[in-house]
Amino acid sequence: MAEEKEEKEKKPKSGSFVKELLSGSMVSDKIVLKNFWYLLMLTMLGALYIANRFHAEKITRETSRLSREVRDLKAESLSTSASLMMASKQSEVYRMVRERGLGLEELKVPPYKLIVDNK
Repeated sequence: MAEEKEEKEKKPKSGSFVKELLSGSMVSDKIVLKNFWYLLMLTMLGALYIANRFHAEKITRETSRLSREVRDLKAESLSTSASLMMASKQSEVYRMVRERGLGLEELKVPPYKLIVDNK
């Protein structure tokens, strides 16, 4: 008789469990309210994880953009220095002066130093 009583008590509990589960009262009352701070902490950690991921992707994109820019500027610098080196050769300077008709002539004798005595 005690066994039948226990079985009857168990059946309504399982029936009430399904009823509470379907109605949503079990979820809101028992699970959510008892674990509110834990669920809040998990939500905050999830939001923090997502924000950290977006920040890391932004930094990665910025780094790759800056490295491309540095590479392009380095190539431009090498190109400019090579063209300036070529243009500063004595033969190139002489050719450009002659083409522009400036009337300058190349020195035939080396320059000399004037020494003045202040007596």
